[in-house]
Amino acid sequence: MTTIDLDTRVSELAREYLPLAVQLLKDVVRIPADYVDRPVEAGGDPLCGLSNHERPRLELLRRRIVELGAVDRAEDVFFDGFGNLVWTVQDPDDGIPAAEKTVVWFDGHTDTVKALRNRWREAIGGIDAYDGLVDSAKVDRAFLRRELGYLPPDDGWEHLVFGRGSADQLSGVVCQVLATKIARELRSAGALQGIIVRAYGTVSEEDNDGGGPMYVVRKELPGASADRVPDAVILSEGTGCRTNGACGIYRGQRGRMQIELVVTGKSCHGSMPWEGRNPLEFGGAIVAEAAQKYDAREGFLDHPFLGHGTRTASWSHLDTPSDCAVPERLVVRFDRRLTVGESPEQAVRDVESLASVARARDAGLDVQVRVPTYDEATWSGFVLHNAQVYPGWITPEDHPVITAAVDCYRRVSSPLVGQDGTAGALRKEPRVARWVFSTDGVGFPVPVQDHSIAVPEEKRWVTSGGFKHPPMFGIGPGIEQNTHKVGECVDDRELAVVIAFYARFPSLLRAAKA
Repeated sequence: MTTIDLDTRVSELAREYLPLAVQLLKDVVRIPADYVDRPVEAGGDPLCGLSNHERPRLELLRRRIVELGAVDRAEDVFFDGFGNLVWTVQDPDDGIPAAEKTVVWFDGHTDTVKALRNRWREAIGGIDAYDGLVDSAKVDRAFLRRELGYLPPDDGWEHLVFGRGSADQLSGVVCQVLATKIARELRSAGALQGIIVRAYGTVSEEDNDGGGPMYVVRKELPGASADRVPDAVILSEGTGCRTNGACGIYRGQRGRMQIELVVTGKSCHGSMPWEGRNPLEFGGAIVAEAAQKYDAREGFLDHPFLGHGTRTASWSHLDTPSDCAVPERLVVRFDRRLTVGESPEQAVRDVESLASVARARDAGLDVQVRVPTYDEATWSGFVLHNAQVYPGWITPEDHPVITAAVDCYRRVSSPLVGQDGTAGALRKEPRVARWVFSTDGVGFPVPVQDHSIAVPEEKRWVTSGGFKHPPMFGIGPGIEQNTHKVGECVDDRELAVVIAFYARFPSLLRAAKA
């Protein structure tokens, strides 16, 4: 089979297997419905599907990966110590030593944010957060068009798959499954010659960005042989934009961190507040000043590709005896997005140096500004204990991995695009850009001074600032502005485009590196 024939066959199979992908997506979106309303003593879990509660979904995926023929043997799909689902495919008869093979990782997270199921039913009518479309006649389309960043014209709604996680990021993981099935079936045509594909369905990403790959980088790759070290990582997070089009090729993102503010005062009866020191009032002033500083962009840098750094109050907790008392303690967390040139240390100092912090301390309150650690156990019981600092990354546009990605899109994805679209629809030409939000990519960078991972020079890892990381990029179904929203959905036509891309990219990268 010639290269052109392989391109054509990959695209054909991606189109042929699209119904399998859609059904699998609906199944993995729906799985929490079997658990969230069941009593805990009867095996239920009200948090099923969220970070650290992914097991039922992962068990389903593991079974389906075997049933669909996406691996050679059942033992080729397994759980690692963190709880990530892992499966591998290669050509064992290609005669190429494992150490000389090109290693490509697929990465997609399997957890979702809360469904807000009752809100879906109230606001939309005929769509359930887990069961998807249940009664088209009751769907409030006007609400969906107001709520979501992009929806296709009415005659394209038959392609929409609704449900929590459909765009973020379960559709990407489903594409990984069907792609490994296609690559395996086209092995004789060279789709896996000299290649190892290692696919991950990671856990805990929504709560702890990059926790899954962070575990692998910290616990498995140090001292590992070359056949474990990736030449490229494809992140299957959604890369659609409501104005610029679906399924872009994204080669970077800003970093992220949590900054925790703890204001401890003195509780007393609300009728005599002079007896206490109110952390809510002093803490509220700190939050307000932080917002004002951000609005004025004081202390924030900008970058022509990744954009500017941001800070917003994202969570709070108040310890108080009652609603008629001065509270004892306020805890607030800021979500801080870090662009190029910004450091976590400076971001903490920026909050520490706010005038309202000094005023609270002068008034006798204790104010702590710190980076919290993530200490929750995954569903498998592993606790990573990582500081909640998630470094940004950029893969250069002229890196062979990115040029191979552009070539791959033109070969096998573009033929699956019908009419060239506008707004959030698919484009025939590849679009190279970056994410606004965060992905598992933040789990891969390691400090440049860390030499525990033996990276052969030909793998061309990227060094930027104080970190190094495998060459990474993303392409995935889903519009960024549709994620985490009531009515979340994905257009199934994007799945075919992405499946074809994943199935073909490893062999094109291998050829480009030859």
